[in-house]
Amino acid sequence: MARIQGLEARQAGWFARLAYVFTRRKLGRVVLPIKIMAHHPRLLWALAEMEQGQQAAKSLDAALKSLAEVKVATLIGCPF
Repeated sequence: MARIQGLEARQAGWFARLAYVFTRRKLGRVVLPIKIMAHHPRLLWALAEMEQGQQAAKSLDAALKSLAEVKVATLIGCPF
């Protein structure tokens, strides 16, 4: 359990709510790390920029990129 409670949508600012929408669309739910980062909007913005950069990278095939994400998630014990 996290030491910091995540922000719910009604507590979050507009950018965090927008991030919640995109996260829910991609993963089916808003995960706790995103809710915790919503406490610091600049950190959330940096995460969004990193995610967009990784999604825009064209050096790998999309299927291979997805397989690599799954492999790394299983190696580090990430539930999603």
